[in-house]
Amino acid sequence: MRRPLTLLLGFGAALVCSQAVRVQRINPPVRGDLTAPPPIQEVLREACYDCHSNQTRWPWYSALAPFSWLIQHDVVAGRRRLNFSDWTDYASDPETAAQKLREVAKSVADGNMAPRYYQMLHPRGRLTSEERGLITSWAADEARRVSSQQSGATGGSR
Repeated sequence: MRRPLTLLLGFGAALVCSQAVRVQRINPPVRGDLTAPPPIQEVLREACYDCHSNQTRWPWYSALAPFSWLIQHDVVAGRRRLNFSDWTDYASDPETAAQKLREVAKSVADGNMAPRYYQMLHPRGRLTSEERGLITSWAADEARRVSSQQSGATGGSR
């Protein structure tokens, strides 16, 4: 009986002490946002921008360790992989933009975005099949369009 109480108190003390390890919840300036048709933009903003933009909506529990550590890690990793707030950087190199769009199409079509644990706490991260189809089609079409502009601009050679 005494051992479970000691473990519980130890866990509680560790949880309280972990609050001293703070993470920064920052949103850098948007340097050049993605332009997409309004229905696509709406779904992306609701389902993707918290991890893949500089316009993160930080939920109340993102201030509580250890959740804050996981959320900060996911946002940093998401922004590093794809940041819609820096889209003009990708667009300056059409092949990079096309590659990012192909990755979006594949990840959304495969159901890999958003991760399951994210969907549990963020209902808008659960894309309907219609929303998945909408984003997948748009991203694939946009990737082809961007690639064809690149090919046309270079005369089809590299």
